[in-house]
Amino acid sequence: MLTRTSTQSLTSQLADRFAERIRTRLLPPGARLPSVRECARQQGVSPHTVVAAYDQLLAQGLVEARRQRGFFVRDAAPTPSTSASAMAPRPARDGVPASTVRVGGVPADASSLIRGMFHRQSDKPQPGMGVFPPDWMDSTFMPTSLRRLTGTRALQEISLQYGEPAGDSALRRSLSQKLMGINIPAAPEQILTTIGATHALDIVSRTLLRAGDPVMVEEPGWAIEFARLEALGMRILPVPRRADGPDLAVMAQYCETHQPKLFVSVSVLHNPTGYSLSPGSAHRVLQLANQHDFHIVEDDTYSHLAPEHATRLCALDGLQRTIYVSGFAKILAPNWRIGFLAAAPALFGRLLETKLLATLTTPALFERALAWCIDQGQLRRHAERVRVRLDGARARTVKLALAHGCRFESEPAGLFGWVDTGVDTDALTQRMLDEGYLLAPGSLFHARRPPSTLMRINFATAQDAAFWKVFAKVRG
Repeated sequence: MLTRTSTQSLTSQLADRFAERIRTRLLPPGARLPSVRECARQQGVSPHTVVAAYDQLLAQGLVEARRQRGFFVRDAAPTPSTSASAMAPRPARDGVPASTVRVGGVPADASSLIRGMFHRQSDKPQPGMGVFPPDWMDSTFMPTSLRRLTGTRALQEISLQYGEPAGDSALRRSLSQKLMGINIPAAPEQILTTIGATHALDIVSRTLLRAGDPVMVEEPGWAIEFARLEALGMRILPVPRRADGPDLAVMAQYCETHQPKLFVSVSVLHNPTGYSLSPGSAHRVLQLANQHDFHIVEDDTYSHLAPEHATRLCALDGLQRTIYVSGFAKILAPNWRIGFLAAAPALFGRLLETKLLATLTTPALFERALAWCIDQGQLRRHAERVRVRLDGARARTVKLALAHGCRFESEPAGLFGWVDTGVDTDALTQRMLDEGYLLAPGSLFHARRPPSTLMRINFATAQDAAFWKVFAKVRG
């Protein structure tokens, strides 16, 4: 908070606070700063102090003043993707929603969420984050698995040569057995290890797509996936996500009009809604894929939190038109960055070539250690403990959210809750930053970033009553 005992003036403190948010893109280009009167009220300072702080930001070239409208963050280096023509809505055609546009602002806002992962706002639990708290991940078996390797000649053998192009063979055998447990038939020769699940998604995109290709993506959806595809020059076709699966009517319209090349789906414990795919919807999606000749990449990042009987497209399709993607950062160790994909033999060679061109190989030391954790049952037992702990956190968070006037848009499940706050969550996010909390506003999960009263909360980090007390005060 601003303090009158600081060696800095209140004006300088306030200007520095906004400058930091602009530089880290927590306030993206084009964002409007609070009005002078509103900022003064929020910060407990005089309007004169706010005017002086905004003048400093103007002098630094970080904001611009627009007559009768206020102060806005400047876009210091406009790019073609953020030009007026790129931002302009396209008219609906043949019944297809007009939301099939490129949105230059999404990458900046997605990156703010990523930056928050590395630059914490405070020591408080962060409800907007997408990971478990560090103490939930603490274990003894992971260090043990690494010591087994580093204390033998295996370390030298692994370190002094490139690893296997497709990934460590021991891990691929373990993953093959693991996938059989959820009825996905993938031989070790069909599995490719990656540097996290996001890397796996990127390999698929770079292999199957070219700039300008239309790609269907569920909406609301993972903000970083929108940003990643846009950075590759793809045309995003948002498909509304329902409780039982994607909106099949919208998908059918896209198929007739745009001939999409790919559909990206989170079938189980969808982010941010928590929805899981129904068998009926799954069969219809696969019928569309066969009829219109597109591939499906199924992102199963939250598989460790889901019941084994959950419906998965890859299990029904047998990896014919589907590609399975998952990883271990969410459940095991964020910094190990181990992910993988499983695909049909006919596609595997092309996917491997893309991996080789980008990274050559992946770190065999961590992959071999992970294989041991899987084979010894350590990962399974750890996941079971996390699920039990998450169930308790979810129950507490739901109770707190409802008590503070929020409503759940979807049935609470998995790691995330999709919550209606009743107020504009973009504005709420900026006010909560002043209190040391990073939120994930609902607009972040849509391709065109429409105003939203929704926000995504992490059940593991939103069970703190202190957060909800501050939330209620700031929301008003």
